[in-house]
Amino acid sequence: MSHISYLPVCKVSELQPGERLFLEISSHPIVIINHGREYFALDDLCTHDDGPLGDGEVENHEIICPRHGARFNLRTGEATALPAVSGVNTYLTRIVDDHLEIGFLSN
Repeated sequence: MSHISYLPVCKVSELQPGERLFLEISSHPIVIINHGREYFALDDLCTHDDGPLGDGEVENHEIICPRHGARFNLRTGEATALPAVSGVNTYLTRIVDDHLEIGFLSN
């Protein structure tokens, strides 16, 4: 049976609206984005060419890959524009006692 394990990553005050936090968890790059006081966590790798995704512009709850313009939905990770056809992994986020936490499914 799977359950969600949460990992605290920072104080909420350390990630202001419009800012990003880049993490590496188990050698896996992840970016957390504060977009309009909502927190989104997703893989920091474009599925089109494995280039970094986290530095891309954010528009209408989508992140745009800075290399070739692929777009991904911040909430679902779904690829919404070519050249990417596969989505990226997204992760749960929550706030506990003024700390932002990221959630992972575990067995």
